[in-house]
Amino acid sequence: MIAFIFPGQGSQKVGMGTDLAAASSHAREVFQEVDDALGQNLSKIMAEGPEDQLTLTENAQPAIMANAIATLRVLEKEGGVTLADKGAFVAGHSLGEYTALCAAGAFSLADTARLLKLRGQAMQAAVPVGEGAMAALLGADLEKAQALCDAAAEGEVCQVANDNDPGQVVISGHKGAIERAAGMVKDHGIKRGILLPVSAPFHCSLMQPAADAMAAALADCPPQAFTVPIYANVTAAAVTDPAEEQRLLVEQVTGRVRWRESVLAMQAAGVTRFVEVGGKVLGPMVRKIAPDCTATSVVTMDDIEALAKEL
Repeated sequence: MIAFIFPGQGSQKVGMGTDLAAASSHAREVFQEVDDALGQNLSKIMAEGPEDQLTLTENAQPAIMANAIATLRVLEKEGGVTLADKGAFVAGHSLGEYTALCAAGAFSLADTARLLKLRGQAMQAAVPVGEGAMAALLGADLEKAQALCDAAAEGEVCQVANDNDPGQVVISGHKGAIERAAGMVKDHGIKRGILLPVSAPFHCSLMQPAADAMAAALADCPPQAFTVPIYANVTAAAVTDPAEEQRLLVEQVTGRVRWRESVLAMQAAGVTRFVEVGGKVLGPMVRKIAPDCTATSVVTMDDIEALAKEL
């Protein structure tokens, strides 16, 4: 069984999608549709930068989605590999959950772009710049990370945001608490704590205003039926009901991304192969979490052609 997975924030880079757009009209159509939906030339920012514009959360989120959906569309239209036929499940890391839903037909491409633009804006607006932070803990498991958060909080928010793989957990919260935590890693048997270059503290309780904004947006534009079940970030379990998924997307803004558990749950459900579409971030994580499974990252035309031959 195959699961198609979609990357989250941090996988953006200037030049993303350029070669694909040059090689395929199907990719160009996706980028044009996203530009039209947003009323901005996002594809130009993706292709040419400047980097600080692409890194802005409100641009990075729809850009990463557009790149992944363009890759998938080329795979489907030119490679003859359709997600509905080949995929048993879909999942995405944070914003990638929206990409996965778009890929499975729950949202139109235009609606997905608009929802992610809004999500990015709402997340950025939830906490004034400089008040929040995130840090990656290397050589940490969930238990060690939780103990560190409890020790560093001192009345501030300091929470586990992403349980990525067996050796990497990301924490999020008030800047002071996250900096304290990064300085205390050795006391908790953790190799390193690296402050992340992010503009807001995602996936913690400080994001509640953004969760409220997404609740309103999703009430106006709810997910429709999807072709394959999705593994939700906040439950690490398969979802088939659009109304349940709508509720979980709201929870996801403040909730933990249970990526490690999601991969293990998909493996337990019979998945032996993971195909990461539009990035090279999740494949290496999957290999650490589920070494018995195959993980392929598909980004270029060569990747697409190679995968189409295999599947």
